[in-house]
Amino acid sequence: MEKLNLTEEWDKTFPKSDKVEHKKVTFPNRYGITLAADMYIPKNTEGKFAAIAVCGPFGAVKEQASGLYAQEMAERGFLTIAFDPSYTGESGGEPRYMASPDINTEDFQAAVDFLSTLDNVDPEKIGICGWGGMALNVAALDTRIKATAAMTMYDMTRVNAKGYFDEEDSEEQRYAKKVALNAQRITDYKNGKYGRAGGCLPLPVPEDVPFYVKDYSEYYKGRAYHERSLNSNDGWNKIGCMSFLNQPILAYVNEIRSAVLIVHGDKAHSCYFSKDAYEKMMTGNKYTDNKELMLIPGAVHTDLYDNLAVIPFDKLADFFRNNL
Repeated sequence: MEKLNLTEEWDKTFPKSDKVEHKKVTFPNRYGITLAADMYIPKNTEGKFAAIAVCGPFGAVKEQASGLYAQEMAERGFLTIAFDPSYTGESGGEPRYMASPDINTEDFQAAVDFLSTLDNVDPEKIGICGWGGMALNVAALDTRIKATAAMTMYDMTRVNAKGYFDEEDSEEQRYAKKVALNAQRITDYKNGKYGRAGGCLPLPVPEDVPFYVKDYSEYYKGRAYHERSLNSNDGWNKIGCMSFLNQPILAYVNEIRSAVLIVHGDKAHSCYFSKDAYEKMMTGNKYTDNKELMLIPGAVHTDLYDNLAVIPFDKLADFFRNNL
């Protein structure tokens, strides 16, 4: 495996719990990229654990929302890991700041590989929790996963190909995006480095921007700033998400047999992604009794990142206990 430079001090955007043990771990994916993760283990507990792998949000790092989720679920009795996807955070992979529907799906599967081989984990009791649609995509592929929680999710391929609210859903608009991205490839090649797309807006955010831009910026640039987070800093490479334009990730979600809980705030700009994914998952699926869409009244997108008064952790714990 690649040798990673891991930070050992507590550098999370949330307080450290005294109810769980924490340590850094690494594991490889099938592309030879070494992933870095924080592991959280309940204290004063013996035997084999049910385990949960957590990743997301898209462009965030494990020191932000995914780590908070992992620690909270460990407090509720699960062994958990929060990992950085390939090419980001403390995980390996070059060049940096790239994304891939395939590789980011594989990252989840590599996490399941890792958890399945631990002496203190029951390999028949592994679940995942994630954002960006990757969790649903891997649930449709990996039969080892017994339960999946998709939190405040985006369909990343849809938003790249069709824009927000599908307002750029035409051949002409997609063609213009492709022209611009391919021109950027030439620029990057000539410059010998990748241009960055830019992260969230600096604070204070102008009043005339859409609410969701303000919502993201106040999280990533404000209360949850982290030096390794793409969204907190200069964002993805401009061509980093290019393959999302024509590689839809939710093609076979209606063939997921295992349990799925989709959670979204009903005031989130992104709520339509979860509603549509749930409808697609249920259409023609022979296994619908273990599927649920949970909408949180009044919650906006980033409320499900770090608002402890809003995130339904007890519901999540019951969901995983009942299905792992």
